[in-house]
Amino acid sequence: MAGKPSSQDEQITKYAPLVKRIAYHMMARLPASVEVDDLIQVGLIGLMDAVARFDGTQGAQFESYATQRIRGSMLDELREADWLPRHVRQKSRQIEAAIHRLEQRNGKAPTEQEISAELGMPIDQYQSMLGDVKCSQLLYYEDFSDEDSANFLERYLADGSSDPLSVLEDEGFRASLVAAIHNLPERERSMMGMYYEQDMNLKEIGAVLGVSESRVCQLHSQAVARLRAQLKIWKR
Repeated sequence: MAGKPSSQDEQITKYAPLVKRIAYHMMARLPASVEVDDLIQVGLIGLMDAVARFDGTQGAQFESYATQRIRGSMLDELREADWLPRHVRQKSRQIEAAIHRLEQRNGKAPTEQEISAELGMPIDQYQSMLGDVKCSQLLYYEDFSDEDSANFLERYLADGSSDPLSVLEDEGFRASLVAAIHNLPERERSMMGMYYEQDMNLKEIGAVLGVSESRVCQLHSQAVARLRAQLKIWKR
C-alpha cells in the first residue's frame, strides 16, 4: 500500500476485523478475567493511531504497521491492569518446577502422566491446572525482580541490567531457546509452530491435531512450562 490512506474512516472500517483477529489470538493466552471486548476497544484505538501516523513513504506496509500498533495498545492495557493474578503465576511455577525436577532426574522430557504424578494430582486435575495457566508466557518481568513487591510499576520498570528484552536479544539465549524448542515433544513443537509461525488460531490447530480448542490451550501451557524449565538459568 503506497502513501497515506485517502480516507481514514475507510481504513478503520477495512482493518477493524484485524483488531478482532488479534484480540482473539491474544485471548488464548489470557485468563478468563480478561474481556475480549476490552481488548478490541483498545485495539481499535491502536488502529486509529496507526491510520493517523502511517507514513507510506518509508516503505512500510500498512497492515504490518497497524498490527504492531494494535498489539502494542493491547499489551499496554494488559500491563496497566496487572492482568496476571498471583495464584496463576504460582500454578505456572509449580508446573515449571515439576518439569525441571523430572528432567534433571530422568534426563528427558516428562510425559503428562509423569508431571501430574510429580505434582501429586490426578491427570484430569493437572490438565485443568494447565487450562488455568493458559496465560503462561516465556519470561515474566517478575523473573527479574522481587516477586513479593506489591507495586506493579515497580516490578515492571526494571533497570537495564534486569531487562527481559536484553535477555531475549542475547545470542546465547536465542541459541538456548532454539534448542529448547527442538527438544519439545513432537506434538507440542508442531502446535507451537502453527500458533506462532503460521498464526493459526486454537480452533484451526485443534482441527489439524484432532483435539478440542481447550486441549490445544493445555498443550500450549505445557509447552511454555517446558521451555521455561529448560531456560531456568537465564532467569537468575
